[in-house]
Amino acid sequence: MRINSRRNEIGIKIVYYGPGLSGKTTNLAWLHQRLPQDRKGDLIQLDTETERTLFFDYFPYDLGSAGDYTIKVDFFTVPGQSFYHETRRAVLDGVDGIVFVADSSPEREHANELARLDMLRSLEGRGRSLDDVPHVYQWNKRDVRQAVATRILERVLNPEGAPSFEAVASSGEGVFETQDAIVREVLDHVAT
Repeated sequence: MRINSRRNEIGIKIVYYGPGLSGKTTNLAWLHQRLPQDRKGDLIQLDTETERTLFFDYFPYDLGSAGDYTIKVDFFTVPGQSFYHETRRAVLDGVDGIVFVADSSPEREHANELARLDMLRSLEGRGRSLDDVPHVYQWNKRDVRQAVATRILERVLNPEGAPSFEAVASSGEGVFETQDAIVREVLDHVAT
């Protein structure tokens, strides 16, 4: 969290983390399309020629006020591909909250586990852990055929019992609920 007393602003950084093609960019794009125009900045997407995230996606959003302070949220995604390991670590610098986006497709179970392990190691490399970073899970792509049961996703990926949400980011289902929850988690964490 960044506090700018001169401008009466509180800045928070929320990162969407998960394996490649799990729906991180889709979440941000859906949010960006539907949030009020006068309260958001441009969506910056650095994609490859295959339309997969190269470095990150990003957009700022003016959440509103808390007392005399304006709350600004910076939303980021990380690239899911394993060869962008250092980029994913760098995007986690100064993170205030994490949304872990898991792909519900049966063939993506291992990729979900690897991405979560990478997230834990990346946080550890920055002297942090999930114990001190507010986070939520999104079980995305619930519309896929034979989607992995949420009880399995909970057991394997969410042993700490963090808030979790079912979603179909391509249609917006669960996107706002996930975003609202992580913002609440971060603000509650700041208040304690």
